[in-house]
Amino acid sequence: MFAIISSGGKQYKVSENTILTVNKLSGTAGDHVEISDVLFASDGKEFSVGEPLIDGAKVNLEIIKQDRDRKILIFKKKRRKNFRRKNGHRQDMTFLQVKSLNIPGFKPKTKAKSVEVDKASKEKTVKKSVVKKKTATSKDK
Repeated sequence: MFAIISSGGKQYKVSENTILTVNKLSGTAGDHVEISDVLFASDGKEFSVGEPLIDGAKVNLEIIKQDRDRKILIFKKKRRKNFRRKNGHRQDMTFLQVKSLNIPGFKPKTKAKSVEVDKASKEKTVKKSVVKKKTATSKDK
C-alpha cells in the first residue's frame, strides 16, 4: 500500500517504514507528526483519488532528525566588469519515517507470518569438491 502526500508545496510517494526528507517541520527528534494532506492512495488492486484531498485519510510519521541539506553555491559574474559575487545556501531539512497509513476504505497491512526454518538446515553447508588440475604433457615424436 502506498499514498501520495503533500508537504511544503511538494508531493511525496510514501509507504510504511519509508524514510523521506521534507522542508523543515517544527518538532524535535522522536516527535510524532500527522499529515492529512493525502492526495492519492492505492493497495495495488484498488485506489482512491482525492478531490483534491481524500476525506479522513491520515499518515502518521515520526521525526528521525532535524538537519541541513548540502550547500548550494550561487556565483554571479559579469565579464570585463570586475564583478563577482559568491553566496551559499543550506536548506533546513526534516527526516521523517512513515509509521502507518490510515486511509478509509483500505485495510491496514497485516504482517505475514514468518516461516520457521530448521536450525539444522541453516547449519548444513555443502562442501565443494576439489578437482586436481591436469598438467599438459608433451610427447616426443
